Parts: sequence; C-alpha cells; structure tokens
Amino acid sequence: MTRLFNLDFQLLHDAVLLGISVFFLCLILSYLLFEPAKKLLAERKERIASDIASAADDKKAAAALKAEYESKLANAQKEVEQILGEARQKGLANQARIESEAKEEAARIIARANEEAKLAAKRAEDEMKQQMIAVAALMAQKVVSANIDASIQESLVDETIKEMGSATWQSR
Repeated sequence: MTRLFNLDFQLLHDAVLLGISVFFLCLILSYLLFEPAKKLLAERKERIASDIASAADDKKAAAALKAEYESKLANAQKEVEQILGEARQKGLANQARIESEAKEEAARIIARANEEAKLAAKRAEDEMKQQMIAVAALMAQKVVSANIDASIQESLVDETIKEMGSATWQSR
C-alpha cells in the first residue's frame, strides 16, 4: 500500500515528542521570558495608574489653589477699593480743611486790611486836626499881634477848640 503522507509509527512518535518538546520549551520560555515581560507590563500599568492618580490629585490641588487664589484676589480687590475709598475721604477732608484755613486766612487778611484802613483814616483825620491847630495857632499869633484884648483872644481860641474837637487835645 502506498501511503499518502508516509505516516508511520516513527513519524508519529517524532511528532509527539516534538509537540511535547515544543510545549515544555514554551513553558520554560514562558517562565523565563514571558514572566519578566508580564512583570514589566504590570509594573508599567501600575506606574501609569499611579501617575494618573497623582495627576488627578494634582488637578484637585491645583483647583483648590486656584479657588484660594481667586478668593485672595477678590479680597485684595476689596482691600484696594477700601484703601482707595479711605484715601478719597482723607483727600476730601484735607481739601475741606485747606479751604477752611484759606477762608480763615482771607478773613484775617480782610480784617487786618480794614483795621489798617481805619488807622489810616484816623491818622489822616489827626493830621488834618494838627493842620487846623497850626492854622489856629497862626491866627492866634496874628490876633495877638494885632493887640486884641484878652477876652476876644480867649473867645477865638475857645471857638477853634470847639470846632476841632476836644479829642485832638487829649490825644497829645
């Protein structure tokens, strides 16, 4: 009989031994090569998982920091507005104080000017009285030189004094 594949007991025996050898070779290679590769892949998977977890934690921490900084920024903005408001109030108070001081100074200057004007008017009045006294004295000299009697001379001096006022005589 002719065989199609030449299947005999020896070929079958060799095939089974080859299969068993390949199985044990795969088992040994699996233990020697595939286990370290599996460990490497498992470690990589764990590292990636831990990186993802730490990234999530970092994201949460960043969100918390962002919220904290936003609240601090809002508080800082409120403080800036408060400080500016206080500065405006102080500025307005200083402005009012300076204006009131300027008004008081102006009032003092006006009062001093009025007093000086009154004093100048009083001096002018006194000078005019002095000139009138000088004129009266000249008249009196002329009267005396014309030998007017004493009663006429006294009446002229009394009249002159009454016209000029008694305040001029008292101020000397």
